[in-house]
Amino acid sequence: MLGIAGAPGAGKTTLATWLAAHVGADGGEVAYVPMDGFHLAQHELVRLGRAERKGAPDTFDAYGFVALLRRLRRGDEPVVYAPAFDHGRNEPLAGAIGVPRSTKLVIVEGNYLLLDQDPWAAVKDLLDDAWYVDIDDETRRERLIARHVASGRPPAAATAWALGPDERNAEIIQASRERADYLVKP
Repeated sequence: MLGIAGAPGAGKTTLATWLAAHVGADGGEVAYVPMDGFHLAQHELVRLGRAERKGAPDTFDAYGFVALLRRLRRGDEPVVYAPAFDHGRNEPLAGAIGVPRSTKLVIVEGNYLLLDQDPWAAVKDLLDDAWYVDIDDETRRERLIARHVASGRPPAAATAWALGPDERNAEIIQASRERADYLVKP
C-alpha cells in the first residue's frame, strides 16, 4: 500500500492517478483509493457547524478511513468497496471503488495520511511507503483557485476559500511532511 500525501493543490491526485494508470498498464492489479470519499456529507457538516471548514481533519470520517485501510491490508475479503468523491455534487459516493483481493498495489491519496494525531496517526503504520508531494506555495495556491473556479465558484469566492480554509489545512498538512518516506518535488 502506497500513500501519497500533500497539501490541497499540491498534485496528489494527478500523481496517484498517473501511477495507477501506468503501473497497472502491464496487467498488474492496481487500485486508486482517494481519502476524499471519507468527507462527511454536506448535511452532516452543516449539522455539526463545520461546513465553512470543509476539508479540515475533523470534517472526515477518519475512523472509517482507518478501518478501510485495515480491511485492505488484511486482504481476506473477495472485494472491499471504498467510497469516492463526486466533485460535481461535492459529496462522497459510497461503494464506488471495488478493490479485489487480487490487487497487488493500492495507491491511497489524501491530505492527512501523515498526520500524527488520532485517529489519523494509525494511517502511516498501515502504509508500506508514504510519499509527500512538496510543491511551492504560490503554485499550489494558483492551482487551488483555478480548481475552485472550474468547479463553479466565482473568482473572489474561490480565492477566499483557497486563502482561508484551504490554507489553514495546508499548514496542518505541511507540518506532517517529516513523517514521509519520500518527498516528491514536481
